[in-house]
Amino acid sequence: MDVNEVLLPGVGARYEFVNHEGDRIGVVAQRSGEFELVVYPGDDPDEARPVFRLTGEEADTLAEILGAPRIAERFADLTREVPGLNAGQVEVRPGSPFVGRALGETRACTRTGASIVAVVRGEDVIASPGQAQTLRAGDTLVVIGTREGIAGVQRIVQG
Repeated sequence: MDVNEVLLPGVGARYEFVNHEGDRIGVVAQRSGEFELVVYPGDDPDEARPVFRLTGEEADTLAEILGAPRIAERFADLTREVPGLNAGQVEVRPGSPFVGRALGETRACTRTGASIVAVVRGEDVIASPGQAQTLRAGDTLVVIGTREGIAGVQRIVQG
């Protein structure tokens, strides 16, 4: 899908695309950190009709909601396309030796060859977590690797 970026001097930037129904949709990213979703009633970008406004935090939440299922869907597609590659979930239980510690301290990727691609924390999804990401009881790690690698991550994290 083509996304057109237009700089708006003094305002920020507008990102626009045409959806499957032929509507022109725009997202105005303002320098203030707020976002505005707009729909164009014609070909004139100056006639944008605001749909709603979001703060930066609200935009991040919306992106997570929209992005999380797509991330899971892409991993599922990838595991079907690559023989031997699997996706799994590993829960960080309250008794785990890594509760309150950084993800990197597990050395799970180095020790198993599997990759931790996301941390699901309640309703939040932390995609591509860094080594400094602190683990909490109740977190679910999304792991990509061989079955043995995923099982290895589970053994490490659950103690």
